[in-house]
Amino acid sequence: MAHLSKRIKNIRKDLDLSKVYSLKEAIELVKKSANAKFDETIDISIMLGIDGSKQDQAVRNVVNLPNGTGKTYRVAVFAKDQKAEEAKKAGAEVVGGEELVQMIQKGDMPFDRCIATPDMMALVGRVGKILGPKGLMPNPKLGTVTMDLTTAIKNIKAGQVEYRSEKNGIIHAGIGKASFSDDAIAENVKALIDAVVKSKPVGAKGNYLKKMTLSSTMGVGVTFVLD
Repeated sequence: MAHLSKRIKNIRKDLDLSKVYSLKEAIELVKKSANAKFDETIDISIMLGIDGSKQDQAVRNVVNLPNGTGKTYRVAVFAKDQKAEEAKKAGAEVVGGEELVQMIQKGDMPFDRCIATPDMMALVGRVGKILGPKGLMPNPKLGTVTMDLTTAIKNIKAGQVEYRSEKNGIIHAGIGKASFSDDAIAENVKALIDAVVKSKPVGAKGNYLKKMTLSSTMGVGVTFVLD
């Protein structure tokens, strides 16, 4: 049996693992357990009623959270000429073409999200095997292959979240910080869930939102339903 730390045992005193809480109760419990020496991230896990092995049932998109995530995102942009200047003015940390490809090939990747103009995608393809597994490959569906770089960068900086289902049908996403108000966390949770529901694949049958759990970085998961 795994050894439980004193901290986790204390957290579990207030938690009934067999109970499904309201969103309000779950937020209160998760924030109470987030007592590490740093501002813990609040994460949501959603188990979907999909067949993750089928490509046409994969769920992936982005959502703009009303209260952001509390995280600072560094943005890299593949662009040239006037579009490169636009990206720099919009706040992108790294902007380039061939030189950006070379940086990535060397393992130098000082960014969290990646955007490209459509005309740069042939160049981006040269590092697709590096960016893809890290979830950084620009994608038109996610708004990261676009000519409107200013809006794309602004959305990311404001806390736009990408969500994607894993092969087991579960979505994981950070939706705020423990320092956020209860209302701010609740608004973010509802915005994400609403986006996931709108992304429901046509082939998904039966109960779509099978189980939802909130947790903090160092805490335990609290199962909940919307109020």
